[in-house]
Amino acid sequence: MNGGKNKMQIKKIIKNDITTYTLQGYIGTDPATGKRVRITRRGLSSPKECELLFYQLKLDFEHGGFKKKEKYTFQEVYDLWLEQYKNTVKESTLQKTLTLFKKHILPHYGKMYVDMVKVTHCQDAINKWYKTLKNYRIVNNYASLVFKHGMKLGIVKENPTQLVTIPVRKEDVDEEKPENYFTKDELIKFLDHVENTDNPKWYTLFRLLAFSGCRKGEILALTWNDIDFKKNTISVTKTLTLGLENRLIIQPPKTKKSKRNLRMDENTMQIMKEWKKRQAQDMLKLGHNTMNKNQLVFTNLKNQFINPQRIGQRIETFCKQINHKVITPHGFRHTHCSLLFEAGATIKEVQDRLGHSDIQTTMNIYAHVTEKKKEETAQKFASYINI
Repeated sequence: MNGGKNKMQIKKIIKNDITTYTLQGYIGTDPATGKRVRITRRGLSSPKECELLFYQLKLDFEHGGFKKKEKYTFQEVYDLWLEQYKNTVKESTLQKTLTLFKKHILPHYGKMYVDMVKVTHCQDAINKWYKTLKNYRIVNNYASLVFKHGMKLGIVKENPTQLVTIPVRKEDVDEEKPENYFTKDELIKFLDHVENTDNPKWYTLFRLLAFSGCRKGEILALTWNDIDFKKNTISVTKTLTLGLENRLIIQPPKTKKSKRNLRMDENTMQIMKEWKKRQAQDMLKLGHNTMNKNQLVFTNLKNQFINPQRIGQRIETFCKQINHKVITPHGFRHTHCSLLFEAGATIKEVQDRLGHSDIQTTMNIYAHVTEKKKEETAQKFASYINI
């Protein structure tokens, strides 16, 4: 295992303007057969990755952990990939990934021998997903990760998902998409109706969504010690989301930028104060003490987390009662952003308030608002001339 026999070879491959590296090397002698064991691993991203993988394979071999099968199914390679992947993402992301594989990818590829999968199989898969899924490209990308992992392990020679023709969804230019936000008048109408239903929890929740621009998970994770009534601020440091087995969990917010202190208007904070008193009364009748400093601002009747899906259901219910346009919970965030621009806030102010890590997200909404202003300007001119 010394000298030339112990050396690895790294070869740079450029194909279709994509650079990868191939690793070859001798990792030891099989004690059962007396044969020298050489490895080849393709599709690696850098010489450093080649080096680390080579010494890991040598170490595994010396400790009896290196085993090579003749055939691996996609499911088996997926299981190997998953062991690495689950240590790199949040629990909520892992749950979404597991669901995606279970529903869409494994039913198509799972039982196939991974080195026997052809481009035609992959093309059939993405064509099927294109017809039924909005995120068909993402599904194909996740399947691709398993093939890439198979290349690193030397199980497959190429990634067939990279050779498919990606379908392009043709949108009907005449079809108007419902806009996922409220105008100022629509927001006032919606909040007035919810307030008149004498349901202070939901009125306070939707008021806070609209006037803070927070994500629904950020609102549902709030505890009363996040609310500073003296400074009129809300501290956003966490979010409620679905974890493994669809259990509700608290996580850090979406990005580092998402952690922020929000200055709130006095009217909204007064509504929050009134809700805090009402919550204490209502929960006490149900046998729950809300004096704990970690008491959630919004709960179900068991004084536990509200399932985020309930917010969308409530929006739809209230909107249908007054024949109002329906938006998603995230639409309140878009509403807040749009109305901030209409009120004269700068792009940087809006980015900071909403916790956008990428200013392009803010710019996209700004472009929508300025386009609306252009239409209004043209109409003002025509009305003034009056011809």
